[in-house]
Amino acid sequence: MSEKTEKTEPRLSVFKTYKLYVGGKFPRSESGRVYEVTDSKNNWLANAPQSSRKDARDAVVAARKAFGGWSGATAYNRGQVLYRVAEMLEGRKDQFVREVAEAEGLSKAKAAAVVDAAIDRWVWYAGWTDKIAQVVGGANPVAGPYFNLSSPEPTGVVAVLAPQDSSFLGLVSVIAPVIATGNTAVVIASEKSPLPALSLGEVLATSDVPGGVVNILSGRTAEIAAPLAAHQDVNAIDLAGADAELAKDLEIAAADNLKRVLRPQPVDFAATPGIDRMTAFLETKTVWHPTGALGAAGSSY
Repeated sequence: MSEKTEKTEPRLSVFKTYKLYVGGKFPRSESGRVYEVTDSKNNWLANAPQSSRKDARDAVVAARKAFGGWSGATAYNRGQVLYRVAEMLEGRKDQFVREVAEAEGLSKAKAAAVVDAAIDRWVWYAGWTDKIAQVVGGANPVAGPYFNLSSPEPTGVVAVLAPQDSSFLGLVSVIAPVIATGNTAVVIASEKSPLPALSLGEVLATSDVPGGVVNILSGRTAEIAAPLAAHQDVNAIDLAGADAELAKDLEIAAADNLKRVLRPQPVDFAATPGIDRMTAFLETKTVWHPTGALGAAGSSY
């Protein structure tokens, strides 16, 4: 008797459905729109959500809601959370190597180096969370019976335009310093290469980052950035991913409520970063204390 050979049917691929990351959840764009994302050879990769102005407003609401808890957390705790992001990325490294290679047209080896650098960047900023105050704050010399202390505080909700040509390392390099110092972020992913950013949302959701601390939108950069720049509850904006014309328009819109604006500038994201992107979104609070006796009360500080 001859044994029957079972034939196996070819398995259908399960395509990934990319979604936004807002308030710790994964909504589709309220507009229902998507746009095609292609690789460096113009081959289709996925459909990404095309965010609307309503999505941008929802992201700002989520970021504002999360700000109090995140800015009030200890610097040490924020460092632990950022380090956890690096841990989770390490475990999903193969996925990000593939996505970065497709997005930026890199070889697997070069994409792996980019992902390694992005993971290391999270660790680098995690180490700064409880040190930046010592560098930019301190006691100030004054003339008189007082001592004067200056300490940094986060600006608030920061809109971040991710770099267009560095879909992952550049992305991490503009998000990590914003949240390391206690701000919350609304991030517009690279318009042409949003997939690594949308996948990062999945990592953040499982990395102890409270919902709303980072919100990630994809779509037409100019369309989403315009309402964010003019939004009265956005305190600052990083124009890293804007071209010169868009940057000018957004800076004018941001002036309506005196936002802090970090202008676009040439950056080598592979180089060791300084602290400029952290200090760009910090405010300095100065407190004066009298020393010695205080009049009849006789109190001292």
